Amino acid sequence: MNVLVIGGGGREHALCWKISQSPLVERLYCVPGNAGTAMEAKVENVAIAVDDYDGLLQFARERNIELTIVGPEQPLVEGIGDRFRQQGRLILAPSAAAAQLEGSKIFAKELMNRSGVPTAEFVTFRDLASVQAHLRQASYPLVIKADGLAAGKGVAVCHEHPAAEAFVNKLIEQRLFGRSGERLLVEAMLTGREVSVIGLCCGDEFRLMLPARDHKSLREAGEGPNTGGMGAFTPVAELDSAFLDRVAQRVFYPVLHQLKAEGMPFHGVLYAGLMVQEGEPQVLEFNVRFGDPEAQPLLFHFDGDLLPHLLAVARGELSSEPFRWRSGCSLCVVLASDGYPGAYEKGLPLPQAAAESCGKDIKLFHAGTTMQGDRLVTSGGRVLGLTVHAHDIKQARDLAYKQLPALSFPGAQFRQDIGLP
Repeated sequence: MNVLVIGGGGREHALCWKISQSPLVERLYCVPGNAGTAMEAKVENVAIAVDDYDGLLQFARERNIELTIVGPEQPLVEGIGDRFRQQGRLILAPSAAAAQLEGSKIFAKELMNRSGVPTAEFVTFRDLASVQAHLRQASYPLVIKADGLAAGKGVAVCHEHPAAEAFVNKLIEQRLFGRSGERLLVEAMLTGREVSVIGLCCGDEFRLMLPARDHKSLREAGEGPNTGGMGAFTPVAELDSAFLDRVAQRVFYPVLHQLKAEGMPFHGVLYAGLMVQEGEPQVLEFNVRFGDPEAQPLLFHFDGDLLPHLLAVARGELSSEPFRWRSGCSLCVVLASDGYPGAYEKGLPLPQAAAESCGKDIKLFHAGTTMQGDRLVTSGGRVLGLTVHAHDIKQARDLAYKQLPALSFPGAQFRQDIGLP
């Protein structure tokens, strides 16, 4: 069969790498892809914009695409799933209505309240004066979030009033994230350890993947601004065997059941970002797609053919086969451009090691890379995701950080503590 993957980041490279191994796949196209996806067997990059929905539909018809898989959030929130299904095309994507779980943080919080899903208390605002008045009398620390999509950067943890007011001014006055910041919410800061759980969902039925831990701040020990993710690993050793059962019963089932009851049944990939304290989960956010960089270690850790599972969900059912996982641990460390998550230079040369294939236990997933003639260069903020597998988390860390010097490029930055407690 012919498969189309939409997106050009590390998550999409990981999806292309994993799906291309399926004996069901004859040809896999990636729109627009990156230098890494172009290196994979069976994969061809296609120069169509991810928001050119008419162009994507035409391409799917012309190339007889039998399944389309959407990586990034913007097309999902804008209803690409509805468009494809209206034309009789099979696609792994929720409806635009259900995708509001990611497209609007306020929608998600209000839905959680209606369904009894544990989450932080929150207040919503539309105008600067109201939120400023609230911030002057609020208890700190607190969390401020832009309502709409902001590439993982529309969130600030504020420990004091000046920082909170400065971030709100950026959202509302300076329109840092455009319309995404027209509404915002202020919520209590949850404490504990963050964990991501991703599920394949059909209505109120679902199957959960292993928990993963993403490191979102730019620098070690949670310091610096939020990013799209600087590294991740799976599984998370401190979680007991019953943790996923608690997540299923307290998070996934209630929210999926509520969506179905309100006429928005969810069919696709649902990501729950959780804060865990003493084994109990509270929801920080929902995404309606695979996380990035969580997808890299999760798909590297997945044992067997992923495609039948994705195909089944696109058809409105769950595969009868259980998920299978490799033993041990898989870990990803992101190398980012100097200046990320702010402005950064593009077109910097990458070392030869970034173009070479890796082994069974080491895989380099590309994110912000492209070819300039015969030169491999940077094209994004997060550039590479070195992903490894080992017997345990210590060995995985040792293996990853041993490889990183050979992958460095001018101004490259990465965290030194991925996988540490």
